[in-house]
Amino acid sequence: HVQLVESGGGSVQAGGSLRLSCSVSGDTYNNYCFAWFRQAPDKEHQGVAAIYTGGDVTSYADSAKGRLTISHSRDNAKYMVYLQMDSLKPEDTAMYYCGASRVIMTPTQALTTSSLFRSWGQGTQVTVS
Repeated sequence: HVQLVESGGGSVQAGGSLRLSCSVSGDTYNNYCFAWFRQAPDKEHQGVAAIYTGGDVTSYADSAKGRLTISHSRDNAKYMVYLQMDSLKPEDTAMYYCGASRVIMTPTQALTTSSLFRSWGQGTQVTVS
């Protein structure tokens, strides 16, 4: 399993931007699916964006389309997954988690089936007011 560490959360006014980062270590990262899920108080875990590194295939929740962008990069031994968040809304307020999986899944499953992800980070809080 890979190890994941999220960073980049914070407090921002509505309409602002944040970039979340997920530092990945522990494997070769080929043919992985990485996803960002979020959980707000009294709400279910929700997938917002996912990327399959095998072909850079991405998928987004309807609430994220046009505002959130998932990407990944490799710089020598450092592998990162990012979530660029623009035009933030108060309803985006949540704890955001980075997940990783080597299970083959559809783009829809990557957003709806968190149980397919075996590795998770500790989360980073995003607050939009």
